[in-house]
Amino acid sequence: MGRGDLTNDEWMRLEPHLPKSGARGGRWCDHRLMINGILFRVRTGVPWRDLPERFGSWKTVYERHRRWSADGTWDRILQAVLADADAHGRVDWSMVSVDSTSCRAHQHAAGAPRRTPRVPKKRSTPRQHRPDEGLGRSRGGLTCKIHLAGEGGRRPLALLITPGQWGDSPQLIPVLERIRVKRPGGGHPRTRPEHLGGDKAYSSRRNRRYLRRRQIKHTIPEPKDQRANRRRRGSRGGRPAGFDKEMYKRRNEVERTINQLKRSRAVATRYDKRAYVFTGTVTLASIRLWLKP
Repeated sequence: MGRGDLTNDEWMRLEPHLPKSGARGGRWCDHRLMINGILFRVRTGVPWRDLPERFGSWKTVYERHRRWSADGTWDRILQAVLADADAHGRVDWSMVSVDSTSCRAHQHAAGAPRRTPRVPKKRSTPRQHRPDEGLGRSRGGLTCKIHLAGEGGRRPLALLITPGQWGDSPQLIPVLERIRVKRPGGGHPRTRPEHLGGDKAYSSRRNRRYLRRRQIKHTIPEPKDQRANRRRRGSRGGRPAGFDKEMYKRRNEVERTINQLKRSRAVATRYDKRAYVFTGTVTLASIRLWLKP
């Protein structure tokens, strides 16, 4: 077993959720070998062609990652791992925080073909495909942004990829709506945390109205300009937003979650041209965090 490969305990927890080899079209290469090859690339950020020979053909490893990113296999595996962790009480729902991080795009991430990609051997578009490929211009140059919701144990529950110049506040609702943790006994999946934390960037009347409608307690500081505007309007401005200083101290948990994700060099710097492939890269890094004890 090489450095960074799946341990036996991690493999035992991951194997039941992997797709089975079909009878048509031949058998897949060993899942464990392929996933270890993908994890090596995610951890080191090397070009696919420079994968060590112990993982076999680099093209086979890359195609496995691209296919599973396109058809949503990585997303389904993450949901299955989340459900398994929740069944064993490993998900801390007491405080879920939202935040974003910018990822500088390498020059290899630019220049994706303008034609719409297709899922291999299917007449459908990849699940996480974006026409803008999740790339945008900002002060840092060509960047993309990862919006995520992290639980108290410093692991991601949901994530979203957008261009780097997009704001944080409009992405709060889409990120929260991606939290869907299945329950072991069946029924509706769990989608609502006990408490939500966010910084000033997420303070807006639209977001607070959405959280109140879903009965989610939240701790989001109100910027000075919004406080002044509310006071200027008098009784029409509404009540002051509640703020719990002690709960807000836990907001650093999502920042530490981002630090854990960015230990993977292919996440800290984007090398993938397609947005759906980069989403699969970040999703696999999240799966690895959940597999660790």
